[in-house]
Amino acid sequence: MTNVLAIGFDPTTIPGFDPAPVLAGIEQGNKAFAELGMAQDLLLISFDELDGRAQAKIVDHLAAKPYDCVVVGGGIRKGTGLLELFQTVINLVHWHQPDAAIAFNESPGDSTDWVLKALEQRRNR
Repeated sequence: MTNVLAIGFDPTTIPGFDPAPVLAGIEQGNKAFAELGMAQDLLLISFDELDGRAQAKIVDHLAAKPYDCVVVGGGIRKGTGLLELFQTVINLVHWHQPDAAIAFNESPGDSTDWVLKALEQRRNR
């Protein structure tokens, strides 16, 4: 079985943000992973955990079991003022899951597409 860890923000904790579309995308993504026979663990970081608690949660998840692929969500990657967090997440994945492919998504609903591409790239390296 392919094990995937998806890391992103808990959309319900982002001030002034409508979480409904992201929550719907997460549900769509969960179904798509299940249909492909992939086990997906979802790590949602609260927007108020950017003081180091997020890093500890990420390390705990990365240490829990081996992952074939880690998806870093768009909110972490694209958010204004979040470059340091993005860099930290990538380094943590690299250090704690060196054999895992890393994928990025446009939305939670297209994560499976990007995971499949990243796994294919890993196979062809």
